[in-house]
Amino acid sequence: MSRPLISFDAAGTLIQVQEPVGRTYAAFARRHGLDVDESALKPAFRSAWARSPVRLWPEGQCAPDDDRSWWRGLVADVFSEALQAPLEASRLDPLFDELYAHFAKPQAWIVYDDVLPVLSDLARDHQLCVLSNFDRRLRPILAGHGLDRFFAQVILSSEVGASKPHPRMFATALRLMQANAETSWHVGDDEKCDITGALSCGWKAYQVDRPQQGLKPLLEKVRFE
Repeated sequence: MSRPLISFDAAGTLIQVQEPVGRTYAAFARRHGLDVDESALKPAFRSAWARSPVRLWPEGQCAPDDDRSWWRGLVADVFSEALQAPLEASRLDPLFDELYAHFAKPQAWIVYDDVLPVLSDLARDHQLCVLSNFDRRLRPILAGHGLDRFFAQVILSSEVGASKPHPRMFATALRLMQANAETSWHVGDDEKCDITGALSCGWKAYQVDRPQQGLKPLLEKVRFE
């Protein structure tokens, strides 16, 4: 019998951006002659993220461009809202290309302080994987921070063809890890995508709520489940 499974969300759970997204967007925009303030970009990003379309493709299909077009649409919405006018493609495309490449770099991200000790502890008795609504950029990010050694699989929505909380994501994890839902945990920071998604598939779930609640309480929960 395989060891119990614990899957982890990535952004907001294991890693976070090195600086606020609005600050990064503003800095890159200035390079392209756009005067847009960080204070306008921060709420614009949150708003655009909240109304962004759900990523779901027919069974057996994955995102045709690794979600790149989805991200371009999101960035376009962010700047349109912050500037209160659409950004023409001739200015958007080079800006987006630079932002997309920037967030593929490990140095654009930092690892939360509790991640390494908790993963080291859990890896002794559990099999671990990442289950993330990210794209293929995540793998070199994790590798760049030395986190890839803990995970047997990095399961990405862009490759599965569905994003959490869709059951296809959780079913894919069980299949690849040869695990059972009733003995599996999912750990993440998003109430809908991570917690509701996992519980509705018969998993146990633990919600990260940084900075109030990190990963350390998870150790006691999985020991006394």
